[in-house]
Amino acid sequence: MLSGRRLDLINPSPLDIEIEDIAHGLAFQARWNGQTLGDFTFSVANHSILVQKIFQIENPNLKNTWYLVALLHDSAEYVIGDMISPVKAFLGDEYTKLEQSLLEAIHIRFGLPAKTPERIKNSIKKADKRAAWLEATQIAGFTELEANKIFLKPSALINNSVKINLKDPLKSRQEFLDVYCSLR
Repeated sequence: MLSGRRLDLINPSPLDIEIEDIAHGLAFQARWNGQTLGDFTFSVANHSILVQKIFQIENPNLKNTWYLVALLHDSAEYVIGDMISPVKAFLGDEYTKLEQSLLEAIHIRFGLPAKTPERIKNSIKKADKRAAWLEATQIAGFTELEANKIFLKPSALINNSVKINLKDPLKSRQEFLDVYCSLR
């Protein structure tokens, strides 16, 4: 890692995880395998911020702990990359175990529960699917009809208020760190 830490991906230690490494890795990971409109890719860091924002709008009275869990929902991708859902499904349980092990170590590192309660996990997943709908229709070339078949259309409030802006990865990294700090 850029911090100088060495992370064992198979047996990750929370002591080897730094938020700056996560922010950097996610800011340089392209969503949609980079197949988006614009001068910059839409990064996993941008996506994570969007999911956290949607989750917070839909769940306004929770502790910051759960908003931080939402922000970090894809944080394992800082070292294993962003893989599209059909490939994850094809790879199966071993990939899921690896991703979950990393996520648990990340949670422990930042004082979060290793296992996310099912209700929170499901709400974050819904926010994730709503974020994907916005991404699909705004920057990935999907029509609303196509996106409706795969993702969850967000409420009119969210749909009308969220405009995706592609950013330089260094700005995305800083924005991710700023949101992280605001939730601590």
